[in-house]
Amino acid sequence: MILCTINVKRVIIIVEPRSLVIIEGLMILTDPVIRNLIDLKLYVDTPDDIRFIRRLQRDVKERGRTVESVINQYLEVVRPGHYSFIESTKMYADLIIPEGGYNESALEALLPFIRQIAES
Repeated sequence: MILCTINVKRVIIIVEPRSLVIIEGLMILTDPVIRNLIDLKLYVDTPDDIRFIRRLQRDVKERGRTVESVINQYLEVVRPGHYSFIESTKMYADLIIPEGGYNESALEALLPFIRQIAES
């Protein structure tokens, strides 16, 4: 059994109207109201092993957790949650970017769209 405390900082950010607003977050595409407000929905698809390695390194280094605790949490909570809630939102994306944020070709393809909106 894994017990954890989640500290969620509730922050309200007022966003003034702009031609380009970028919204980031794992759960963004789960809400149909938010989905319908977004002109271009992206899903950054990072392979399972890379996600796990990043989490393992971060949690051990920055959060002082043990390797065993990270592995247990990943297998019991994170991985099932990803497949239940995050992976299923991929179908709502207009564009799926494979290989995480390191796909330079996909990022370069996005630049003209972003520039066009930013300049309008």
